[in-house]
Amino acid sequence: MILFNGRLDTELKGRDAAALGGSDAAAAIAGTQREGFPARAIVFLDQEEGGRLMPEQSAYLFSWIQTIRASQYKPGVYCNGILVPDGSSKISTALDILSHDHDVALWVVNDQCPPSPGCVLPRKSLGPGSSGVSQALVWQYSRSPKTEYARQCPGYASDTQCYVPGLAHSPQTFVDLNVSSSADPSHGR
Repeated sequence: MILFNGRLDTELKGRDAAALGGSDAAAAIAGTQREGFPARAIVFLDQEEGGRLMPEQSAYLFSWIQTIRASQYKPGVYCNGILVPDGSSKISTALDILSHDHDVALWVVNDQCPPSPGCVLPRKSLGPGSSGVSQALVWQYSRSPKTEYARQCPGYASDTQCYVPGLAHSPQTFVDLNVSSSADPSHGR
C-alpha cells in the first residue's frame, strides 16, 4: 500500500488548504515515481481526523485527489468508517468523502465490534465491505493500541496492543490488521 501522510486540521486553518493539497499531492507523485511504482498505482492520503470534514479539510483533500487523478496515478484515501453523531444523524469520514466523490479508492478503518472481530485472525473470510462501507477496497479492522471504539473487542493483550500470533510480545511485534479483496490493493507491483 502506498500511503502519503496528510495534514491535520490545525495545519490547514488560516492557510490556502487547496494549494497545500495540490503541493502535497505533487510531493506524493514525485515520491511514488522515485520509488519506482508503476503508472495507475493507487496512492492513499492518510486522513487521520474523522467525522464530517471541516471546509479546510475538504479543500485540502479534494485538491489532493484532483492533482493525483491528473497524474499517472490513482487517488485513494485512508479514513475512518465509524459512524459518529452529526446533528440529528450520523456520518463517517468515508461516507462524507463518498458523498462528494464516489470514484475514489477507500482504505477504511473501523475497529468497532461489531463489525470488527477484534484482534484475531477470523476463521471465516472477511471482505472490506464488512467494514460498514460497501465501497471499501481495504478494511483495517484492528489497530494497536486498542482504541475506545474497540473496547468490547476480543484478542488484545493486557497492554492494549494487538500482537502477531506466535511471536513474543515486543514493540517490534504489535500489528494493525487489515483485509482486502486484492493481494496488491495499491497495484504497486
